[in-house]
Amino acid sequence: MSTPATSDTQRTPLSFLDFCTVRKGESPGASMKRSVELAQKGEELGYSRVWYAEHHNMPSIASSAPAVLISHVGAQTSRIRLGAGGVMLPNHSPYVIAEQFGTLAELYPDRIDLGLGRAPGTDHNTLGRALRRDPHAAENFPNDVLELQAYLADKSVIPGVTAVPGAGTNVPLIILGSSMFGAKLAAQFGLPYAFASHFAPTHLEEATRYYRENFRPSESCAEPYLLAAVNVTAADTTDDALRQTEIVHRQRVKALIGRRGMQLDDDQLEAIVASPQGQQIIGMLRYSAIGDAPAVAEYLDAFTTRVQADELMISFQSPTHEETLRSMELVASACL
Repeated sequence: MSTPATSDTQRTPLSFLDFCTVRKGESPGASMKRSVELAQKGEELGYSRVWYAEHHNMPSIASSAPAVLISHVGAQTSRIRLGAGGVMLPNHSPYVIAEQFGTLAELYPDRIDLGLGRAPGTDHNTLGRALRRDPHAAENFPNDVLELQAYLADKSVIPGVTAVPGAGTNVPLIILGSSMFGAKLAAQFGLPYAFASHFAPTHLEEATRYYRENFRPSESCAEPYLLAAVNVTAADTTDDALRQTEIVHRQRVKALIGRRGMQLDDDQLEAIVASPQGQQIIGMLRYSAIGDAPAVAEYLDAFTTRVQADELMISFQSPTHEETLRSMELVASACL
């Protein structure tokens, strides 16, 4: 696992997720332009890496093809690591993913990561009818990981078949998870582990503790390496951070309820936000650093210690692009 050089006094490396958010009334192309700006700003500020997640049939997320987006961003940055956080491997042939990320590794040497998840990244209708994915494909996820790893190491499990590009690139693999399954697999395979605590907080401490205690060193990773995701809303004042958080919470509830076909006016939205259902949705964002720069830095330090994270993967939770850029600056000034 490639990590930044560190010293005894340097803080935990910080990275961030970019969902390539498509805002109301704009095209996906506009969101991709912002993704380039976010990566360039992250590079300038000293963030370690930025990841893009595979989602399908979600009008507000344009990162459905992480490899293509990574290539676009890579051409307009020079140092920051770029990766998938992640590719939903059961949606694909391991061989094709080896070729895609092998291509990226050749284009951008020592800058590419490959996070792997087993969830579909979409709804059941899209999964079965559009992606044509076997609903039982996730059951083969462990074998798919090993097959992909073999292609990238030029140790193909299929005689006469080589991934070109891909073979010999040894693109770093990271297991993504939000439950004990990912923790057990990452520990067994001796791979880095990234826990999605930014939206699935329930098993964070149990899973990360299991991973560290049961990690088996491997050729690619001698020691456990844990990335823990955390939400951040940093602003110049605490009041402004709280204002932004309230907007984000409302947007999240509206988006999730909207997927079920419900159209809500303001009064209805307020009622749902206050309801047990709304509070359960907001509770998914349990691990959130909210406030001015010192308060956010204090929270992130405590969170890092609590889960023994080697790196934090930040999900910035600001309602506008400009506020996100400012949040990135404030976090960097306090933590990097």
